[in-house]
Amino acid sequence: MDLLFFIQGIPETVSVIALSLALARIPLRWGPIIPAGAVISITGSIIRALPVALGLHTIATLLLCVLFINKATRVSPAKGFITLTASVGILLFLETVIHLFIFNFIGLDLTKIPQDSLLWAVIGLPQAIIVFISALIVSKLKKPTPGGWRI
Repeated sequence: MDLLFFIQGIPETVSVIALSLALARIPLRWGPIIPAGAVISITGSIIRALPVALGLHTIATLLLCVLFINKATRVSPAKGFITLTASVGILLFLETVIHLFIFNFIGLDLTKIPQDSLLWAVIGLPQAIIVFISALIVSKLKKPTPGGWRI
């Protein structure tokens, strides 16, 4: 397991959870969001390191995020799944656009980047930051409903 993955993985998971909660009109409380994002990200990377089917870590991470949203808030499982899917869709779109921009702008070889863990992690940070900022903006635009948290 590459420890540099956490430079990108934890902020990315925290920002996706935050955006999902903002879309569900849950007030952003960083006390539960950051530890949950860290635990979910670490769990996903442990699964990723195991000799299991490719992509299983992604499915497990998504299910853990939905489980967290469902158990920690008053959001229904369906709404939690929908807001998480929207957040991940935004992340995937940003990741594609940012990676293509960086690869074309800097002229990096796509086949060599995954071998350079530090560069891969640093290239992954912009989309996590943009999703995080999006969560803050959505939280301000969509007035959170009081009493959304169970914990």
